[in-house]
Amino acid sequence: MMSPLRKTALAFAAVAVSLLPACAQPGSDADRADIEKIVREYILENPEIIEEALIALHEKEKAAQAELVRSAITANKDALYAHAGDYSIGPADAAVTVVEFFDYRCGYCKRSVDWVQKLPAKYDGEVRVVFKELPIFGGISETASLAALAAGKQGKYWEFHSALMKIKNNDDLTDAKIDELAAATGLNATKLRADMKSQAVQKQLADMKSLGAALSVTGTPAFFIGDQHIEGANLPVIEQAIEAALKS
Repeated sequence: MMSPLRKTALAFAAVAVSLLPACAQPGSDADRADIEKIVREYILENPEIIEEALIALHEKEKAAQAELVRSAITANKDALYAHAGDYSIGPADAAVTVVEFFDYRCGYCKRSVDWVQKLPAKYDGEVRVVFKELPIFGGISETASLAALAAGKQGKYWEFHSALMKIKNNDDLTDAKIDELAAATGLNATKLRADMKSQAVQKQLADMKSLGAALSVTGTPAFFIGDQHIEGANLPVIEQAIEAALKS
């Protein structure tokens, strides 16, 4: 596979050749070889232009990706920020809504959970946080997400969500542990397991996963604020985005 540096160098050479006066355009392979030699020598004498070109290319790609994200958020705005079935904390009419996609086996999700849950209080009720289950690790992560959503059918989503997030070692997240936590939070285990298999809960999770895919979420935690997608638990950046949104 051709390296970005090689691609950039060849692109630069092509542009340089195309900008030559018409009378200097190569008329044979020999002419082209001579011109490419001149270009190559220029690049070797001025290697900084490659770095500059790569930086410009990166910025262009970054801007294009940001525009794609904005378009995806706009197209899925209601599902992202105003889905009636989502669980959230903070006032429904808060000025700013933060959406978090998470996985119960995500270490960064666990480490940032207390910070996330304090956001409404930190911003005096001006921030609402919406939680989206996204079991990217599959397996027991998906089982845990279904169990949390099923716990919501018994009015115990937050208690069960918090209990799952407090599991320190991911190896401890098992079917047996889910049943143990269900009993500890006062859930009817039989109903929980039935609801986990229900069409409503299965669809609820499927819709969240589909939304994550539509928004190109490939890792957790993933935060959305306005038209921004912030990857990872980059708390200072998230706070900056919240504060900018509050001022707008």
